[in-house]
Amino acid sequence: MPKTKKAKPAKAEISGIADKVRKAAKASKGSTVSDEKGLDFPRAWVEFPDPADDEQVFRCDLTWLTSRWNCIFGSGCQGIQAGRAADGCCTLGAHFSDEDDEKRVAEHVARLTPDIWQHHEEGTRGGWISEDEEGSRQTRPFQGSCIFQNRPGFAGGAGCSLHILALREGREPLETKPDVCWQLPVRRTYDWIDRPDDTRILQVSIGEYDRRGWGPGGHDLHWWCTSATSAHGAGDPVYVSYRAELTELMGKAGYDRLAALCEQRLSAELPLLAPHPADPAP
Repeated sequence: MPKTKKAKPAKAEISGIADKVRKAAKASKGSTVSDEKGLDFPRAWVEFPDPADDEQVFRCDLTWLTSRWNCIFGSGCQGIQAGRAADGCCTLGAHFSDEDDEKRVAEHVARLTPDIWQHHEEGTRGGWISEDEEGSRQTRPFQGSCIFQNRPGFAGGAGCSLHILALREGREPLETKPDVCWQLPVRRTYDWIDRPDDTRILQVSIGEYDRRGWGPGGHDLHWWCTSATSAHGAGDPVYVSYRAELTELMGKAGYDRLAALCEQRLSAELPLLAPHPADPAP
């Protein structure tokens, strides 16, 4: 089911965790991270009409979507908080985007078992949902990280137990995890554009969820992967490795058009225009 203009942006996109990011980052402020390439560099964007909806257009960051980024959780990820590399980006827990998001996740939590969820007893006894200072609901932080995160050494596997459940059942992880978790590090935003002929169009932007995406506190994170050279060495570009997620965000017709444009970009004989600076040199 495509989630474009009828969906709400994930909580992290609209403001929910900026203060929590600042607090979590205090211990990390001032740390030196040598492999991040920064935020401001040339990007190549493409805009095209949504094949499934003539009232909206997609605006996509080809620099990001054709980059060789991949998740390196457990394989070099430094984590967003100093001293907690094993948490990755799960230190704060995950805010739910809306009631439907929470309800969907709850249906999958009900199938988690102690062999794949390290904190099954705690989550069952004390609950797995909490509220932040503003009353927004999220997955409960427990012992410094999301309650669904299995710690290194757990027999059922380290990392997100909801992710492990999806793989065990042959599902895409986007089916079992909160919206913000499976969307990262792709960022979807919405803007109504007033055109000179007095018509309006909804512009749906698909791009990189960089430090700015976290809000002001994002600048103080210990480390963030999207512009880090250590996270750019994948065999497949993002538009291929994140096909399922992008299809969910854009719809199949929108994704197919995006994929065709990405393929055209990569097959061009000329040197690639505005490549991602964190990618390996050709």
